[in-house]
Amino acid sequence: MLKRILLIITGGIAAYKGLALIRLLKKEGHHVDVVLTEGALKFVTPLSVQALAGTEPHTALFSPTEESRIGHIALSRDADIIVVYPATANILAKMRHGFADDLASTILLATDKPIYVAPAMNHRMWNHPATQQNVEALAARGVHFIGPEEGDMACGEYGPGRAVEPEKLVQIILENGANEVADIASGLRVLVTAGPTHEAIDPIRYIANRSSGKQGYAIAAAFAQSGAQVTLVSGPTSLPAPEDVARIHVTTAEEMLYACRQVGSVDIAVCVAAVADWRLETSSAHKLKKGDDERLQLSLVKNPDILAMISQPGPSRPSLVIGFAAETDDIQQNAAQKRTQKNCDWIVANGVDAQNAPFGQDDNTVTIIDETSTETWPGLPKKEIAARLVQRAVKTVRSRTSHSI
Repeated sequence: MLKRILLIITGGIAAYKGLALIRLLKKEGHHVDVVLTEGALKFVTPLSVQALAGTEPHTALFSPTEESRIGHIALSRDADIIVVYPATANILAKMRHGFADDLASTILLATDKPIYVAPAMNHRMWNHPATQQNVEALAARGVHFIGPEEGDMACGEYGPGRAVEPEKLVQIILENGANEVADIASGLRVLVTAGPTHEAIDPIRYIANRSSGKQGYAIAAAFAQSGAQVTLVSGPTSLPAPEDVARIHVTTAEEMLYACRQVGSVDIAVCVAAVADWRLETSSAHKLKKGDDERLQLSLVKNPDILAMISQPGPSRPSLVIGFAAETDDIQQNAAQKRTQKNCDWIVANGVDAQNAPFGQDDNTVTIIDETSTETWPGLPKKEIAARLVQRAVKTVRSRTSHSI
């Protein structure tokens, strides 16, 4: 699963290795947000970080552009894992004692995500009882330590305290990080609908839409990778079935509704499919000939509203129902109205126009609307949108379950 990694670079001579770490993580396909401490700015520049990460690094605790969404909380919440590289004696002391006097230490205090630190300092600093007590206390809290290694240091001395090399660090954090998030959805049953529906006009022609199914398939795959039992009800697409996902092929909206009902009780339902709103009242058993008429009139009737039916109150309603809305105008307003009308918990909205047509593309910009908040995820790969949606959904369902006990 594509990961969102928050990298905190602190003020040690090994800070320059953080640039190599960014490059390696990006090469593996991961999104990297970077925080530079005041000390780190003495060794690396924001411009070099931005060139490698593709995003502007964060340096200030109080930023006018970030505080509208409480920057340190948002950075902590958005990350899958947090990596501190290099980790100086100073940042370890702050972490141990709960200091929050800059952006980095505040994030580390506010997060509930896995934290990996790679210490780097003079061997006497590393071996000092104060540092060792800090390390012991942090390890007991679940902080993962990688290194330090023994070797030559910038000061000309030799001993333990050398930062682990970026290549080794990438291998360790990605292997361990995968295990950390692999089973977050274990024990949950999930229904995902994806793709278009085709409504027959005659044996040759049909009413359809431009949905490719990519976003729905990515969400089904992300849930499966997180340990959930996933059923994917898919309209016509050319996409292969995601690994460990039970796929049911359908063509029409009525077939999709029937398949969803056959799945039975689930914990989470994600209705991504672009279901045709209309179908022919009576489709022709034979090809309709063009003839001499200048016009062809088709009588249409409404298709079943699958999202609204799944969202109906009752003992079989999923704990969390997520709908999708493709809108051309007043995107957030129309999507919010749809959420209320359909009685679903969340709506994931995206805009569709001549300049932004996400159908068939690998990237998308979406806005998540729930009962109390609106959050936009701009310009992300659909796989990353899926991964973030899974984490948010699982956390919500687990929270509701724990509160009901």
